[in-house]
Amino acid sequence: MGLHWAVPILKSLIPDSASAQLQSVQVNPNTPTTPIDTLAFLNGATGDITNAPEIPNFHRLRRLKLRKLLSKDLDIRWNKRLKDIVFEHDGESVTAVFKDGEHVTGRLVIGADGARSTVRSILLKSEIAASTRLPYSATFVQAKFTSEQALFLCCFHPLYIAAPHPDGYFAFFGLQDAPEQDEERKTFGNKERLAQVKKKWKGYCEPWKSAFECVPEDQAAWYFDLTVWDPSLAEHNWDNENGRVTLTGDAAHPTTYQRGKGLNHSITDAGRLVESLTTAALPSCSN
Repeated sequence: MGLHWAVPILKSLIPDSASAQLQSVQVNPNTPTTPIDTLAFLNGATGDITNAPEIPNFHRLRRLKLRKLLSKDLDIRWNKRLKDIVFEHDGESVTAVFKDGEHVTGRLVIGADGARSTVRSILLKSEIAASTRLPYSATFVQAKFTSEQALFLCCFHPLYIAAPHPDGYFAFFGLQDAPEQDEERKTFGNKERLAQVKKKWKGYCEPWKSAFECVPEDQAAWYFDLTVWDPSLAEHNWDNENGRVTLTGDAAHPTTYQRGKGLNHSITDAGRLVESLTTAALPSCSN
């Protein structure tokens, strides 16, 4: 996951001891994070640089390691599935009802449950809460390479490089950790999906050319539709029930994966939510 503009916000939300360990949860902890990094966007057909923005604090983090770091000393109840939300008659408390029958009462429910948010579906009608399918899909391939292959691929950038292609494709190469079915979905298994993506990428320049040539024929691939949900639309406004429920992260604004927008916006949401809650909790003063 790419993290950059939200780094200062994340550090303001976690202990200094956790901030000091961010380097250890990078996909390559041996590559030091520089204050300014240059991320090149190439023409996928020619390899020419089309844009090379300077990005401050560019991190590429492993999801599981980051989760372990951020969850330290927190009381997290794993494998819970939300069923309903009950807003109590006192106007101040709210109860989360889980599918296992447990009821938990508190002052605020924060829906941070991802792009297919149950909280969003409870607050709004299902058809309004549903994400909008974009006219794009993505296939992800996570593969292992030999040391020699990996060194060559990473010489373009040690963490991330991207390329739009004139034929209408977009690819990125990064160091790592349904609606209606059409006929292609019904007939395409992993073998066919991998063959399809290799065929589409034949016109790509390096490092994609070598990366796909090195991928074995039985390599697993993940295919999924890209969807969004726009919270700025009037019909997407939700009732926060007197400050007892809200949405954040992908639950509030699911987006596509380019530029690490999901993680950075989620952390920004967390920072603003904490600021709002702490400001509201401060005693009012008058002259």
